[in-house]
Amino acid sequence: MRSCSAHRTSLRKFAVAAAAALIGAASINTVTAVAADLPTANATAPAVGTLAPAIRLQDQTGKWVSLEEQRGKWVVLYFYPKDQTPGCTTEACEFRDDVFSFRKAGAVVLGVSVDDVESHKAFADKHGLPFSLLADSKKEVATRYGVLTSFGPMTIARRDTFLIDPQGRIVRHYEKVKPEGHSKELLADIETLKGSAKTKG
Repeated sequence: MRSCSAHRTSLRKFAVAAAAALIGAASINTVTAVAADLPTANATAPAVGTLAPAIRLQDQTGKWVSLEEQRGKWVVLYFYPKDQTPGCTTEACEFRDDVFSFRKAGAVVLGVSVDDVESHKAFADKHGLPFSLLADSKKEVATRYGVLTSFGPMTIARRDTFLIDPQGRIVRHYEKVKPEGHSKELLADIETLKGSAKTKG
């Protein structure tokens, strides 16, 4: 029979691995100190079918960007935990590589984390990101969208994406996203939703 100590060790290893996967840590040791505090959402996310909550934040260039000014376009609003971490870099670079496909589909990509403008600028410059990264340093937008989480001593945005239609309504909510392949998943869903709209019309 396994001892209580062995069971606790097993649970701790699971918690560490899960935490590392969430923030895309370079190694499990990066998150060992906070493994006991796996993130949970601090508020309820807006429901699919409702109007997306308002946003007005600065991007990596210092420009103010609002959700209202995106009306008439599909919006991929993706929240991510931290600039320059492996998982977040993978996700951002896949969006970068597919940016022309999103534009062809009439969609814009907006990334949001609680990092500041300077952090976003360094991240965007390093990886040549051609879309806005919005600085939610006051954590108001992440709270409004129900994705703000406590992760040990840190407060971060959970890796969730909201797909918003041209009328400003949330049509998909992707929770705890896996970075790899998410961009292609969104492109496929946009085309499916556009096809459904044409059929109804």
